[in-house]
Amino acid sequence: MAFATAITWSATVLMGLYMLAVWLIENDLTSRGSIPSRLPVPVIFAHLLLAASGLTVWVAFLLLERKTLAWTAVGILVAIALLGATMFARWIPVYRDSGPPPRFPGDVPPIRPEGNFPVAVVTAHGLLAVSTLVLALLTAIG
Repeated sequence: MAFATAITWSATVLMGLYMLAVWLIENDLTSRGSIPSRLPVPVIFAHLLLAASGLTVWVAFLLLERKTLAWTAVGILVAIALLGATMFARWIPVYRDSGPPPRFPGDVPPIRPEGNFPVAVVTAHGLLAVSTLVLALLTAIG
């Protein structure tokens, strides 16, 4: 189960990096008609930093087989999940909102950067994250 956790955690990180790349590409406030993101930059990067740090702690647990490392990784996962839930809650209105109407005929209505996230990727990222947390908790319990 410990290796399955590492696999689901890695897949979750990869999907998160994809969404980060989309967000960075689309978060160009210099272009005309752009709308700022609803996702706070510190929350995004704290989520990313914790995810990478937690995965590192989990790999250390796999190598050293110390229960304290497993519980540390679970604690980090809880913090990651809280930040992720915060971003998800701020993403839902963006997903539902089509944005303001275009100013001129033929214009594309502007949308927030996170409005470009594919729903399938957001869903898979969340499901994998929950699976990772459950697997890590079950592994730590023993």
